[in-house]
Amino acid sequence: MNKPLRRVAIFCGLLVLALLIRDNWLQYVRADELNSHPKNKRVTIERYAHERGNIIVDGKPITGSVDTKDPYYAFKRTYVNGPMWAPVTGYASQAFGATQIESIEDGILTGNDDRLFFDRTLSMFTGEKKTGGDVITTLSGAAQKAAFEGLGDKKGSVVAIDPQTGKILALASTPSYDPAAFAGYHDKDAKAWQALEKDPDKPKLNRALREIYPPGSVFKVVTAAAALENGKVTNIDAATDTPEPYKIPLSTKNMKNHASGCENASLKRALEVSCNSVFAKLGDEVGRDKMVEMAEKFGFNKEQFIPVRAVGSVYDKNMDRGGNALSSIGQFNTATTPLQMAMVAAAVANDGKLMKPYMIDQLRAPNVDIVTQNEPEELSRPVSAENAQLLQTMMESVVSDGTGGKADVNMEGVRVGGKTGTAQHGEKNKARPYAWFISYAKTDQGSPVAVAVVVEDDAGTNREDISGGGLAAPIARDVMKAVLKSRG
Repeated sequence: MNKPLRRVAIFCGLLVLALLIRDNWLQYVRADELNSHPKNKRVTIERYAHERGNIIVDGKPITGSVDTKDPYYAFKRTYVNGPMWAPVTGYASQAFGATQIESIEDGILTGNDDRLFFDRTLSMFTGEKKTGGDVITTLSGAAQKAAFEGLGDKKGSVVAIDPQTGKILALASTPSYDPAAFAGYHDKDAKAWQALEKDPDKPKLNRALREIYPPGSVFKVVTAAAALENGKVTNIDAATDTPEPYKIPLSTKNMKNHASGCENASLKRALEVSCNSVFAKLGDEVGRDKMVEMAEKFGFNKEQFIPVRAVGSVYDKNMDRGGNALSSIGQFNTATTPLQMAMVAAAVANDGKLMKPYMIDQLRAPNVDIVTQNEPEELSRPVSAENAQLLQTMMESVVSDGTGGKADVNMEGVRVGGKTGTAQHGEKNKARPYAWFISYAKTDQGSPVAVAVVVEDDAGTNREDISGGGLAAPIARDVMKAVLKSRG
């Protein structure tokens, strides 16, 4: 071979080698990145080329798919009672992507999950149309309806948990939105999306998982647990040696009590009427580090995945004595999600055992074979069984003799424990306070439900009338009754 031809051959060989390297780089190294790239419309087109699987509650689908006859996006997502279930499902939109269960379990719902390979291969030989699998949730339709209707026009959220398993029974957030309004990719979908984006009430915000609030007095349950576990209180009916007024550590200011009779009040009485001074003093005696330890045993300072991510609640590890005393009554910079406070109530109701919260029971293939079965899992034991039962005694007295009377379900054989909270916030606490209530219902067979309710705003209520016992407790009551009735 003469020299010019040899050079041409070498050059062509280098081009082929470069092509092979480039091809392998794209197919193997960057495949996942390109498949998930937001500008790769082929992935979106394929996702909506066939019927999507469903999200199931109580054996019935709360989602669906409709054939639009569109040449690009054949099937569009539909929702049953979309606003009620949006905090659970999230949305699946041809134009705006997917969130929450619709996103996390997209592989199962589209049928593209590797675990469905056999099902996909079999359908190629049988000629059956490709369909997605189903997500079976732990949710209770009755509990969700009670939570959503209880919130009504109020801004807030509700979380209900089965304390014995960790199964989430209700997850409501208001104001909400209809995910079907922007499930397509046409102009009307874009307008609906833009309206939600501009809405100052943030209806797309999942307040149950993604908003953190000052917990106010519902946090006193955590402080009471810390006082019992650390031996600062051994008799819940004994005087606590609390002065009136009680001066905040490292401050010239006195702790303000909204209840009377707090001087030397017992722990039980202090929880019944919500004495700030008693719990601030106890938090200071327990100390910041032990208070942090107790809060973290309940789940604070870390994110939770149910499997949707919930932001971490906060108990400051570095604050001074004054900050710790204020945090012990749920103020200062303590902040929590409704999910977290439902976990606190659930641990107390379950005799000190905190179960990991979850809201997906099963993942099911299109042929109804079970792909994944989730099982209850213990997360921690914040308090001993003995101290948990003391906390139950105190929380039940809050309902029978204290500020939480409106939470009583008045059902034979059912005991209800609860704690009210009215959390101040804003500059100099001038903003409308948040109304909290946490509770559980218990029978001789254990506790089937624990609930956390926060009402962020109720425009129809005067500021001075906002209270956890008045606004949030009736919602918790109705959710608990719904669960109890559904279980016979």
